[in-house]
Amino acid sequence: MSNSYTALGSLFEYLNYDCDYEKWSQYLIEKLQSLNAGLNGVDIGCGNGYFTRALYSAGYGVCGVDISVDMLNKAKVLASKKGVKAEFLLGDITKLKLNKKVDFAVAVNDCLNYIPQSKLKTAFLKVAQNLKKGGIFIFDISSENKLKNILGNNLFCDDGEDVTYIWFNKFDTDKVIMDLTFFIKDELGNYVRKDEQHVQFVHLEQNVICALEESGFKVLQVEGHLGGEKTERINFICKKL
Repeated sequence: MSNSYTALGSLFEYLNYDCDYEKWSQYLIEKLQSLNAGLNGVDIGCGNGYFTRALYSAGYGVCGVDISVDMLNKAKVLASKKGVKAEFLLGDITKLKLNKKVDFAVAVNDCLNYIPQSKLKTAFLKVAQNLKKGGIFIFDISSENKLKNILGNNLFCDDGEDVTYIWFNKFDTDKVIMDLTFFIKDELGNYVRKDEQHVQFVHLEQNVICALEESGFKVLQVEGHLGGEKTERINFICKKL
């Protein structure tokens, strides 16, 4: 999984320009505030760091963790440009170890879909170990419907000025395999080809809830993206017992 973002790592936030990061981050902040979560937390699978920056700007002490060096390098650059003094750490959710326990953890935009079903409980246990008692854990997954019927066995492409990509997807039993080819414009104006593969796993809602409860969490709420329907994305709001 760490090699999946060698090409996409520095482009992830740029290519996701249409996902309304501002509204998404405000949803997280409002959830944390409504649950009286503490002020220190971790953004797991932080990517290029948008949510880390947003949480920091809202007054939270937060560090970003990601398994991709390329993701983190871009996150540090973007944070520096915004004057955000958040720490960014290289780490895997299934091996998560912070230097102190935190008040909350967030893991959004498909972080948990990269975890195989056999390692899901391990990931939740690691999050629990790094949270204080009563700590809040908010994360999402892409639904089975999205992986199987929207992404699976479909082709996506985008032809931009600085980067063009072609994205082939194949659904296979309990996962979607994504083969991506990028043509990225370099400083000389030439386009460099880069290829990488991603695999995202289906996690059924009830299986996720069972794994959370077995890992010491109480599930407070399950809802769709930004509180809407659960057709494409499912949000889990949990509390460590």
